[in-house]
Formats: sequence, C-alpha cells, structure tokens
Amino acid sequence: MNVLKFGGTSVGSAERMKALSNLIQTVKGKKIVVLSAMSGTTNNLVEISKSLYNKNTEEATVLINKLENNYNNVVNELFSSAEYKTKGEDLVKNHFSFLKSFTLDMFTANEEKAILAQGELLSTALFYFYLSENNINSVLLPALNFMRIDENDEPLIPYVEKNLTEELNKYPNVELYITQGYICRNAFGEIDNLKRGGSDYTASIIGAAIRANEVQIWTDIDGMHNNDPRVVSKTHPIHQLSFDEAAELAYFGAKILHPTCILPAQKRNIPVLLKNTMQPDALGTVISNINTSEGIKAVAAKDNICAINIKSDRMLLAHGFLRAVFEIFERYKTSIDMITTSEIAVSLTIDNTLHLKEIKKELEEFANVEVEDEQTIICIVGNLPREKAGYGFKILESLKDIPLRMVSYGGSSNNVSVLVNSKHKKEALVALNKGLFGY
Repeated sequence: MNVLKFGGTSVGSAERMKALSNLIQTVKGKKIVVLSAMSGTTNNLVEISKSLYNKNTEEATVLINKLENNYNNVVNELFSSAEYKTKGEDLVKNHFSFLKSFTLDMFTANEEKAILAQGELLSTALFYFYLSENNINSVLLPALNFMRIDENDEPLIPYVEKNLTEELNKYPNVELYITQGYICRNAFGEIDNLKRGGSDYTASIIGAAIRANEVQIWTDIDGMHNNDPRVVSKTHPIHQLSFDEAAELAYFGAKILHPTCILPAQKRNIPVLLKNTMQPDALGTVISNINTSEGIKAVAAKDNICAINIKSDRMLLAHGFLRAVFEIFERYKTSIDMITTSEIAVSLTIDNTLHLKEIKKELEEFANVEVEDEQTIICIVGNLPREKAGYGFKILESLKDIPLRMVSYGGSSNNVSVLVNSKHKKEALVALNKGLFGY
C-alpha cells in the first residue's frame, strides 16, 4: 500500500479537486490519500480565531460568512447532480454552524484547535463526495479515530498502527482511502494538530504505521531543489537524497517538506517521493536509505533566527559552564540550532524566542549576554566526508564577500552551516549558487 499526500493547492478549487481525482487513479494498487485543507482556509480560520479571542464577534461573523460563501461556490462548481449539491451544501452548513456557535459563547485555546481542524474535515469530505458522485469506490477514514500524539506532542506510532489497522480492516476490498492531514487528538483525547505543514508528517506517520511501500508527497514543484527558487534565478531539482540529507534541508528551510516528515519513514526504511501535481511525469526527488554520491547537493536558509553570545571570564577551565548554559535552555524547552565556542564565550542560535527574556535573565546571573535578532542560518547539505579536503574552502570562498556571524563545520558529514544577518540572505544564496553550482 502507498500513502499519497496532497497539499492545499491540490484541493484549492473545484477544478483542482477534479484534476486530483484523475491523478490518483493513475497510481496503481491500494493507497491512502492524505489531504490538507483547501489553500487559504487555515489562514482564514486563524484570523477567525484571533477575532474570537479578542471578543470581536462582529468581525468574526464577517470572516465566517465570507469563507462559507467561498465553500458554497466550490460546492456549486464541484458537483453536477442535485443530490450531491445538496449533500455538499448541507456539509458546509453544518461545519459553519459549528464555527458560528463560538460567536455566541466562550472561546478558549481548546476551541481554537477544533476550529483549525475544520479545513481538513471539509476538504476530505467534499473530495469523498466528488468521488462518490463519479462512482469511484473509496472510504473516508476519520483521522481523529487513529491519529494521536502524547503529552510531548510526539506521535504515538503503536496507537496509530493499532487503530488505523482496525479502520482499514473494516473495508478489506477497498483500494482507495481518504483521510485528513494535520489534525489529531492529544494525550487527553482532545482535538489537536501537528502544527503548520503537518500533513506531510501525517503521511509519514501513516506510512510508518502501515509499513507502506512508499510515501508520496505531492506539491506544486518538481522535487526538492538545490537552492531556493524564490530567491535565486536558476535552480534544479535533486533526483536522489539520503534520509539524512533531506532531513537537514527540511529542518533548515526547504519549504517543500515539513521538518518532522522524514523521521517516521526513515525508522521503517520507507522511501519518500516528492512529486509535482502540475507535472506528474517529472522525476521529482526520491529520499531513501541510500549512499548518495559524494559532493554538495543543495543549500537552504532558515529565517527568524536569534543569536545569543554568552561571555564569562570564569569559563576558562570551568567544567560545569556549558552544562549550566544548556540546563537553562532545557528548562524552557528551547532548542539550540547552532553553537560555537571560544575560551571565554559561547555563541548559539535559537528559532523560538518565546522564553528569551527569562533565558537571558538566568544567563546574566553568571555571564554577559548579547542578543542579536534578524539572523538567518544558511545550510549547505550533501555527502561531505570529514576526511575529504576542499569543501570548507569552496563554501567559504563563495562567501568571501559576506560577513559571517558563525560557522558550524564538522558536527555532521551532511551539513555545513553559516549564520548571517538576514539582510545578507539573498546575497549569500546567490553567491553560493554561483560558487557551488556554477549558476
């Protein structure tokens, strides 16, 4: 069985849903299709939630009515029979009555998670109705029946495996299953989600749980590119990546893939294919447990980074200094991306500044602390053997005109990272594209 994930663009209109129906029928064998919300829906639901938080029910009502009207237009375009137009209209009415109920009652964080889930519930139900209208046999599997995370927001794979298998066993003769990406239940059984981009994660978790032949991530670009095509003028798709290379690129900014997507598939050695819905015949990118050819494969950039410089004259020979630093970040559940050290100082980066004020206050009890925001990590990824000379020189030579705040080299044979001020991001990516790839 294969798992196919399609993002918001692929279900973004009635026309795209019809095209998607044709596309999935070209994939032979049993398959589970994971769908995101229609493009733009989650952003609208976030805005509705903000209005409700601010007790601005009038604004929330306007936003809800506008979104409902959009969905009614989709229903009118998607279905051709009166029966299914009515089914679609009733579906939309029920979901938006649910949203409107929050304009009359209290609104909390728990309700926000339920509101954000409506996008995936709507897209999957509408697509399932379209398949049914066109006599395409399929089953709608509610993700809330089997997708669950623990108290640390980690997927409970054994739970997913058990409950998803039970759902599938109810329909042994069906070859096409539709389910929601992104949404799940938490450790308390409440509606929750896998955060933005979580539909990729859903697909990978499902693939691991059922030991799929492969997980296919369908987007609007033909695979993972060697650089950011939104920033540099010429890039090319990479046809093969190892799990480790793809994980580095996803974590450090390659938008085509959710950062957490790789691990579940990697643990079960399930290949992940990145394909283009607009060009289904394009090769795309295959991510698998392979030894890729030696060399630099790609560059990615991660924005909104904060650099923290921690300096203390007492650091010299103080064996407990680093432990004291790391314990502070651990207490506030704040991950560190990059780190460099000198005799009396440590520089590190974080991408979550929620507790920065508290972290800085505790660090200042034993060190001088400087904070620099608006930084960008640029990650150079490939198969880079530590014993092979030349890669560091080639990278730094390409960046000779760019001020570098930090350099991380040697921690991994797949990654060299540099930190630059965000105002130099485009300049650095263009320089690397020319120096590393000749574009």
